[in-house]
Amino acid sequence: MRLGINLGYWGAGMDADNLAVAQEADRLGYAVCWAAEAYGSDAPTVLSWVAAQTERIDIGSAILQIPARTPAMTAMTAATLDSLSGGRFRLGLGVSGPQVSEGWYGVKFDKPLARTREYVDIVRKAMTRERLSYEGEHWTLPLPGGPGKPLKLTVHPQREHIPLYIAAIGPKNLQQTGEIADGALLIFPSADHLEETAVSHLRAGREKAGKTMEGFDVCPTLPLAVGEDVGALADMFRPYTALYVGGMGSRKQNFYNQLARRMGYEKEAAEIQDKYLSGDKDGAAAAIPQQLIDQTTLLGSVERIAERMQAYAAAGVTTLTLAPAGFTLADRVASLRAGTEALERAGLA
Repeated sequence: MRLGINLGYWGAGMDADNLAVAQEADRLGYAVCWAAEAYGSDAPTVLSWVAAQTERIDIGSAILQIPARTPAMTAMTAATLDSLSGGRFRLGLGVSGPQVSEGWYGVKFDKPLARTREYVDIVRKAMTRERLSYEGEHWTLPLPGGPGKPLKLTVHPQREHIPLYIAAIGPKNLQQTGEIADGALLIFPSADHLEETAVSHLRAGREKAGKTMEGFDVCPTLPLAVGEDVGALADMFRPYTALYVGGMGSRKQNFYNQLARRMGYEKEAAEIQDKYLSGDKDGAAAAIPQQLIDQTTLLGSVERIAERMQAYAAAGVTTLTLAPAGFTLADRVASLRAGTEALERAGLA
C-alpha cells in the first residue's frame, strides 16, 4: 500500500506551509500529492506550483470539477500538467454537488452518471490525439451545422495513458467508476465497512468491463492526527464531519449523509443533518458519535495507526491518502513522518 497527501484547498492562510508539506512528502517517498477545488482556488494552478518545486511525487487533482470545464479543456489541462511535471500527473474528476454545480457554475446537476461517462469518453479520446468528434446526449463535437471541424490535441502528453480517477460515493457511481476509470477517490471510508460501501460496487464495475481489481487504485482520503488521547483527537474533527454529514448538500441530496446511513448511523446522521441545517452547528458536531469519527480517520499512537493501516490494506485500499492535522507546519510534518513510520511498522512499505 502506498501513501498520498491531500493538501485540500489553497488560499486558507497556510499556503506556504502547504508547499513545505508537499516537499516533505516528496522527500519521504509519498506516492502522490492531491489538491482540491470547490469555489475558491483551482486545482491545476496549485498542482503546477507544487510540481515545479518537487522532484518525484505525483501530482493529482482531487478533483477537477466536471461542471467547471468542457471535457476538451480538461484534456488540454491534463496533457499540459503531465508534460510540465515530467509524467507525474493523475487526473481526478467529479461532478461536485448540486449547490456548487448550479450555484457557482450555472450547470444543471442532472444525469450525473451519464454526464460523467460521456465526459470521460471525450477526455480519453482527446488524449489519444486523434481528431475529436463525438455524438452524445450532453456533448456533440463539432457542433452540427456550423463552422466547427474536428481538431486534435497539439500538446504531446509525457505518457500515452494518464491515470484517470473518479470521486465516487454512491453505489451506482462506484460501479461506473470501476467500469470506466483507473482508480476511485473515496472520502469518509471505514475499513470496517469498505467492502459493502465501496469495493463490492467497484468490483462489479470492473467485472462488467471484463476486468479484475488488479491495477485499479482504491484511494481513500483520511485525516490523520497522532497522539495518545484518541477522544481529544476525535474532537478535532467534529466540525469537519458535521460539515460533510450535516451540511454538504441539501436535505434530499447529501451524499455523505447517505454514506453515514449505509454505515449503520441512520438515526445519528438524521440528527446531525437536522441540527446543522437549522443553524446549530455546535449541536451537530456534538451529536457525532466518536466511533464514526474514529472509523473514518487515523487517530492515536503510531502503533494504533499502523494497525488501522493494516485493516485498510486488507479491505482493498492500494493508496492511502493522508490529510495531516496540525496548527503549525511542524505538527503537520511530524504527522507525515508518523504516517511513514506507521506504514513501515504495519509491514506495508
